[in-house]
Amino acid sequence: MDFQIRQAITANVSGSDAAEFQDIVNDAINRGEEHLLPGLGVFLETWWQSATEQERTQFAEQLAKKFAH
Repeated sequence: MDFQIRQAITANVSGSDAAEFQDIVNDAINRGEEHLLPGLGVFLETWWQSATEQERTQFAEQLAKKFAH
């Protein structure tokens, strides 16, 4: 992912509260437009970098459950 995209997304959401982030994520998912995926990726990357090892493990376990066949 291009670093400029990360910066632009970060600048666009700086100062947003939890409700605004929830709206952004819900809107991106509901639209289903692939050009919105990098923004969700930036959100995940930012969260992941500050998450504890336990939070990361729990998240990875939840993903594994959701993608299990």
